[in-house]
Amino acid sequence: MLTDETDLHIIIVGCGLSGLAAAYCLGKAGHRVTVVEAAEVLGDIGAGLQLGPNLSRLLLRWGLREKLDTLAVRPEAISFMRYDTGERVGIDIYGLKVEKEYGVPHYQAHRADLHQMLCDIALPLVNIRLKSRVVSLSPDPPSPCVTLQSGEVIYGDVIVGADGVKSIVRPCLVDGPDTLTQTGDAAFRATISTEGFENDPELKVFVDHPGLTVWMGPNQHVVGYNLRGNKIYNLVMVHPDTESTESWSAPGDVSEMYKTYEGWDPRLRKMQAKITSVLKSRLVGRQPLKTWIHSGGRAALMGDACHPMLPYRGQGAAMAIEDAAVLGNLFSRITEKSQIPALLKAYESLRYDRATAVQLTSHSLRYVFHHPDGPEQQARDAAMRQAMELTLKEARGEDIPREAYSKNPNAWIDKAKKDMILSYDADQAVEDWWKEHGASIIS
Repeated sequence: MLTDETDLHIIIVGCGLSGLAAAYCLGKAGHRVTVVEAAEVLGDIGAGLQLGPNLSRLLLRWGLREKLDTLAVRPEAISFMRYDTGERVGIDIYGLKVEKEYGVPHYQAHRADLHQMLCDIALPLVNIRLKSRVVSLSPDPPSPCVTLQSGEVIYGDVIVGADGVKSIVRPCLVDGPDTLTQTGDAAFRATISTEGFENDPELKVFVDHPGLTVWMGPNQHVVGYNLRGNKIYNLVMVHPDTESTESWSAPGDVSEMYKTYEGWDPRLRKMQAKITSVLKSRLVGRQPLKTWIHSGGRAALMGDACHPMLPYRGQGAAMAIEDAAVLGNLFSRITEKSQIPALLKAYESLRYDRATAVQLTSHSLRYVFHHPDGPEQQARDAAMRQAMELTLKEARGEDIPREAYSKNPNAWIDKAKKDMILSYDADQAVEDWWKEHGASIIS
């Protein structure tokens, strides 16, 4: 039971997915949580998210199954297509197979829906302050604080920076500027209604058999998948670009988008023809930080503020919410405030290697998806076709060892890489760590 000594006041900067998840986990642990957010209204920008089993097992544990089953979509498969003909060169069957292998479903959800779900469970436990832009902060103990644009100063015991890639907290916690990596890409993002798909023989399959489709082409690719009970189709169209702004909400040019994919799969072109507005953002990578924890031991980063993910692996939301679960689980065990620095270091040690590995893998997939036609593309497709044959045999009941999928150039297919990501249980990771190291913190 928490006492005056362990009833912490935790300030979270940012009310996106990671901030809300952290607020819920820390509030549920019994701490007083204040979330400060610059925006005037609650909400989240963006469209589709992949909720792999490593994320969905947390959301189900938090009581969100009914909402996910109602609002999200369970993909039947992930298909990899040739850009011009739409020929399938790779597949990984999902659906019940994923639930059997990992114990929980894989979902595709609208970002705003997930944000609202997290709002619903967090709001009864925490204080969310909108129109509260942080302009400066002092992470130094014993009383770290944030200063708002209004001039108000809020003091707490811990500051958590969950304020994304343009974090105001990050420069105060770590030395030196971000090391940016220009991917050379930008992404058009759009959603369309699937109304009428069922009457089009070429598009009907996308609602009859909902899944995730990746069209791979020279120097660019497109990802498409279903949302909101198959009523919406989400398109993320990655292409060469170095001029756009790094933003999730900058408007794009529909005609430019349409022209960029001239000559691609006619089914994709039909969907693109339905787009009436599009967002466009430059994709900028960031090198891993040396640390996520301030030297004073009273402030930490999480989510995109410390390990922003490029959208090639669909793990950005998962890594951020895993951070939140680990942080909340650790701080549920505190017995005195002097343990705060050790618990933050434990959080970093549990999360740093995993999140960094996924961050780097996400970037590598850009190269895999963007081979120009030629020897490398042919070798990639041959390896993916070989894995597809094994997958289809497995679906027919044949016993295929997991090692047979190893060393595939596509991390979505390589079973070892999938297991590393999808079998992870953030709460269990803390339990295992605590059995070995917990005594050194509470002694």
